Amino acid sequence: MQLPEDDEVAPVKIAGFAHSMAPVMSYSESPPPPLSRASLVIGLYGAMGIVAFVVAAGRGDPDLYRLGGSPETWQLGAGPLLGLALGLGVVGLTRLATKHFQWARELHASFRDLLGPLSSREMVILALASSVGEELLFRGALMPWFGVWFQALVFALLHVGPGRRFLVWTASAFVLGLAFGALAKWTGNLGGPIAAHFVINFLNLRYIVGVPMRAAAA
Repeated sequence: MQLPEDDEVAPVKIAGFAHSMAPVMSYSESPPPPLSRASLVIGLYGAMGIVAFVVAAGRGDPDLYRLGGSPETWQLGAGPLLGLALGLGVVGLTRLATKHFQWARELHASFRDLLGPLSSREMVILALASSVGEELLFRGALMPWFGVWFQALVFALLHVGPGRRFLVWTASAFVLGLAFGALAKWTGNLGGPIAAHFVINFLNLRYIVGVPMRAAAA
């Protein structure tokens, strides 16, 4: 009887070894990647906008942008311009506070630690989503129903931070809630509050993320 050559046996052994190892080497599917910060932000403020539409529909006036009627053309045009001016004014005040007051510099550092690194894209998404979602809910849905003061109070309670050093932020949110509400009532639409809200959030995010504390204190 002629024995098989080594070259004939080797492929058979390798095939058998691979077959026996197949169950051991099987891999489970990788878990789905976690949601990005931008996706979470869009989801959060998108849900806030949906709640605003539900509230507005419940009171029988689903038009969240125009408040209680049809504003004049000049009001629709002036709203965003006034909001831009208001937003730039508030940002200027925050820069002065950071320059002259220790509590403002400490708040700056606390926000910098909380936010961590943010890309320009993330800052735009965060500023835009928060300005639209919050204005739809507080000035568009709640203010016509409960009034300027109540919506500003709820708006401030949404801006409560993890510590006493954030109380200034909460108080400023209450004042801004009143200012945004007054601007919306005067112009009859949300163009002004949305513009002001976006300018404040975007420019302050850029400043907080881009300027370390020692530079802010200089």
